[in-house]
Amino acid sequence: MPAPVPCDDKSGLDYRLPMLWRMSDFSHVRSHDSSGDPGELIGNPLPNSYLRRTFKTFFEFCLPTSATTVPSGSDWFHEIKYGGYRLRVERDGDRVRLITRGGYDWTKRFPWIVEAALNNRMRRFVIDGEAVILSVDGISDFDALHSGRHNEEVQLCAFDILIEGDDDLRKLPLFMRKVNLERLLARRPEGIFINPFERGEIGPDLFWAACQMGLEGLVSKRRDRPSIG
Repeated sequence: MPAPVPCDDKSGLDYRLPMLWRMSDFSHVRSHDSSGDPGELIGNPLPNSYLRRTFKTFFEFCLPTSATTVPSGSDWFHEIKYGGYRLRVERDGDRVRLITRGGYDWTKRFPWIVEAALNNRMRRFVIDGEAVILSVDGISDFDALHSGRHNEEVQLCAFDILIEGDDDLRKLPLFMRKVNLERLLARRPEGIFINPFERGEIGPDLFWAACQMGLEGLVSKRRDRPSIG
């Protein structure tokens, strides 16, 4: 079997069920960001804010790529792939923004996520995750999300943290960022939840279980990699 193909910044691999590959959420985000009701296009971080003073360019999303094998070494984390829209949550004081992969501001679209971010005790953070609607069995329902008729039910499945307080965490290894994320959301208000992950050798078995359950796939990430190079 060919070796897995790393993403550009070497932080993750994406394994999808072959039958769902054509239903990639990234292709949906591209089309949805550029048509219909895209929201406000963002050119800069929050005006005159800490985030703008800290970053001269706005955050780049790390995008996983497809691969043909699931790594089983101890230096890998494995996460179930939820079907949703990639989203970055930026809070700076009393202001929250939800930014899509295409650079659009969807803050007004998903009020539950905004409320959850404002209810967090930390007043400054940036979280990376996936906007999802969960069915009663806990599986993401992309059709319900894409319809736009249930925006008040959309939650954030959080899997990374980039900023916490005055600290830029992007150069920390993933396992340390996971610890910070778990601490931030330890007493999480409804609307934002942590994407669980498994370690190491369980990867191939977890992928097989995802196939059996009809889930979208698996994302594997190196535990020692930063979010930026």
